Amino acid sequence: MLRDKVPHKVDVIVGARVRGRRKEMGLSQTELAEAVGVTFQQVQKYESGVNRISASKLFEISRVLQTSIQDFFEFPEEQTENFSVSSSEENVINFLYTSEGIELARTFTAIRNGRKRRGILSLIRTLADDPAQDSAV
Repeated sequence: MLRDKVPHKVDVIVGARVRGRRKEMGLSQTELAEAVGVTFQQVQKYESGVNRISASKLFEISRVLQTSIQDFFEFPEEQTENFSVSSSEENVINFLYTSEGIELARTFTAIRNGRKRRGILSLIRTLADDPAQDSAV
């Protein structure tokens, strides 16, 4: 599908390191985003490896997370050689590259009521399992 847009394994690993350090420090994605001047959706994309982190943003992130930039890149070489994105992760990444995926993610995250969000997920699961929906499209 969009295999050429699958993130580079190093971007995914660096993003995961950012996420780990952010959680270690007890910061939310929103707090980190505000501190470095991006949206929390952008932090989500950085942490998943969907978007590369520019040198200047990585510098800012490292300052906020009180760590060195080097810490994000110290990993055994075999970790990058054997790294692969699972098919479910690849599906999510490919979906996020669509206009519908971007709009759904943006709109869904704007819903603050947990009950409503769970209701929407339930509806989506129901629609995904409904064979009548396949023929209606």
